[in-house]
Amino acid sequence: MEHLLKMKSKTILFRDPVVERVCDKFVKRSDVGYAKYGRTLHDERTGKHKDLAGYLNDVQEELMDAILYIQAAKEELSDNLVNETITEANKASFRPPHPSHADNLDYGTPV
Repeated sequence: MEHLLKMKSKTILFRDPVVERVCDKFVKRSDVGYAKYGRTLHDERTGKHKDLAGYLNDVQEELMDAILYIQAAKEELSDNLVNETITEANKASFRPPHPSHADNLDYGTPV
């Protein structure tokens, strides 16, 4: 309950809904961090829970994760493009026989 007393309220006018959605995500991310660690980044910094090297290490790890997410997303995109290309090629290559060639079709052995 004490953390609710420390919270501030602010009214922001957004001209760009993309910016608004990003700000909303920052607030939600802060809430998740607080629920997980029981303190804000400000509390962590001013309480000396982490030093500069710790913050730099966190940034490095987050950026490394971001690179992995980018690679996975690129591979997913590539897989999707390959699958779409194969599907389109299969659609384009199927040509039903012209009725004038129906007599020449091999239907295989009757079952």
